[in-house]
Amino acid sequence: MDGTMYGYIRVSTREQNEDRQLIAMLKFGVPEGRIVTDRQSGKDFERPGYRRLMRKLKAGDTLVVKSIDRLGRNYEEILEQWRVITKEKRAAIVVLDMPLLDTRQGRDLTGTLIADIVLQLLSYVAQTEREFIRQRQAEGIAAAKGRGVRFGRPALSRPQGFAEVAARYASGGLGSRQAAEELGVSRNTFLRWVAAGPVAKSTPFGTNALELLSTL
Repeated sequence: MDGTMYGYIRVSTREQNEDRQLIAMLKFGVPEGRIVTDRQSGKDFERPGYRRLMRKLKAGDTLVVKSIDRLGRNYEEILEQWRVITKEKRAAIVVLDMPLLDTRQGRDLTGTLIADIVLQLLSYVAQTEREFIRQRQAEGIAAAKGRGVRFGRPALSRPQGFAEVAARYASGGLGSRQAAEELGVSRNTFLRWVAAGPVAKSTPFGTNALELLSTL
């Protein structure tokens, strides 16, 4: 196929080394100056490098990627981008790790059909695996919580002056905002401390009690 050959590399924020993809591109014959890199998640196609590349890509050009997951991670969006590139732009795509995914001219109808089937299968399997991983993570977190493991930031410990401030609050001599300011914490934090401690149990049903209940 005549036209310009481009390479597209994507690395996530957790995987900063793109050398493996770059070496594969250069070995395939993609000019280094025509290789575009995005250091971004593949959850969607709103990536600056990819959008810039799509503006350049025209009929007869070829887009080379190392593997299908470097193009993206969302099954439906991968198929849509594949359609835009091959049908609307009439450019070709080559996936180096999967020789069947090569849409350059010279392929017969059967080869094109096989490429489409393989693409859909690989995209589906990749997305199913990601969903399975998320499910396992959620189940693992739920099981850990069931064992008493706590997630998130550690709870703030009550400062030494809390008992005296809480007593003044309980007696009605201090508002919750003033009490929180004296202790150097947020109003919600102060009210959580009060609700969790013995002061909340002995608080009369007055103005401060209603104020506490309104935040729950």
